[in-house]
Amino acid sequence: MSYDPSPSYPYRPPDPPPYPYPYPSPSPSPSYDPYTYDTYPWAPQEAPEPAGRRPQRHAALGHHSDLRVLRSAYRWQRRVATLTALGYFVLFLILSAFAPSFMTSTVTDGLPTGLLLALVQVPVTWLAVALYEQTARRRVDPIADRIRKHAELDAKREGAR
Repeated sequence: MSYDPSPSYPYRPPDPPPYPYPYPSPSPSPSYDPYTYDTYPWAPQEAPEPAGRRPQRHAALGHHSDLRVLRSAYRWQRRVATLTALGYFVLFLILSAFAPSFMTSTVTDGLPTGLLLALVQVPVTWLAVALYEQTARRRVDPIADRIRKHAELDAKREGAR
């Protein structure tokens, strides 16, 4: 890519600064053209591989698929616990609004159904917490432990270099 002198592109970039050394500048080589690039100037240049480093045998932790699996397991865990607690509460609100005769009917001596369903909200909340802990132990914690072990091994490998 070189400078286009046509009128459709009248701007010419400024000349490069003078040679940075205090002694007289050597004459530039005839093949050097500051307006010609091997690649586009905004394209990232590949950094040369540092000498003495071995290439990694495994992917870095940030690119590991276990992180995606952990995110989806944690997302599933939150949804189950949230839908358990909020689902029951929304059911209670809908029954209160649209079925007042059902909510005022009595279950036993003077105990209305609405009050019984309201009192059942506390055990349902405990159930949501128990489901959250169970799914954490069964699905999320093993993945997190595996990622933690990989991170420790990577840190030990990097420290040994």
